[in-house]
Amino acid sequence: MTDIDTTSIRRSAVYGAPPADLVEVPAGAVQLSPLRPGAEAVESLPDAVFDEIVVAAPPGSIERRFVLAHALRILLPDGLLTVSAAKDKGGQRLRGELEAFGCDVAERFKSRQRICSVRRPDAPHGLADAIEAGAPVTLEVSGLRSQPGIFSWNRVDPGTSMLCRHLPKLAGKGADLGAGLGILSIAALASPSVEALTLVEIDRRAIEAARVNVADPRAHFLWADARQTALSDLDFVVSNPPFHAEGIEDRGLGQAFILAAGRMLRRSGLLCLVANRHMPYEDELRATFRSVTTVADEAGYKIFEARK
Repeated sequence: MTDIDTTSIRRSAVYGAPPADLVEVPAGAVQLSPLRPGAEAVESLPDAVFDEIVVAAPPGSIERRFVLAHALRILLPDGLLTVSAAKDKGGQRLRGELEAFGCDVAERFKSRQRICSVRRPDAPHGLADAIEAGAPVTLEVSGLRSQPGIFSWNRVDPGTSMLCRHLPKLAGKGADLGAGLGILSIAALASPSVEALTLVEIDRRAIEAARVNVADPRAHFLWADARQTALSDLDFVVSNPPFHAEGIEDRGLGQAFILAAGRMLRRSGLLCLVANRHMPYEDELRATFRSVTTVADEAGYKIFEARK
């Protein structure tokens, strides 16, 4: 048996899902995206540990610079960073953002994507400022813990606010699917008849913030994809389901959340859901639940109550 010299093995990482037909991700790359349950947290990694990192750049500028700064921080000197971004989702700014860190940028364009490659300079500059700007923060107005990149990170989403106002008296065991910062969960837990509530959220940053925001012993936190969660025999589910996946609209997400809620609820269990008025959810609701009621229809949103 031949001993393997581990010092010669390249250690690589990937953030998100770069386009497979445009960017090659090294085999065995460590996943760093907070939207991939089980991934490593880029913030917790030490400096200079990777030879190569491939990043699908987030669309938000603060979040994107935060990710790029961390990627450069954890690269070894002269390590390779490859970043892709759609032209209309940060791609137009990508070169300038990397140059602002002191990188020499090589770029190419294909399929409306800008792909930039850089070698980590010996002394990149501005990393600490970008990391600080994108770090978790306590919002002054609401007092909520949050972070750039989380859905509606610096304001209460109008749909969530509307559902909070229209929640019935809830009781028993329930779940908040796509819980975000925990705002809807706080409203649900205002009912003393609620025995337990599981906050299910695919964004690690949001779950970490929700642990701070929802200070209730009945709350449980699950970093997971709600569509694949094995919760069952619940009395109620509340949800403001997403319709974007990493910046790309996907109306099927909400429909999948409805199906997941149907699987989780016991007989006569209740789903309380808010959605943008144009979302095609009503057929899915009626196919999954025995009764569906439109509780409110205002300001571009609809609220549904559906019984299993």
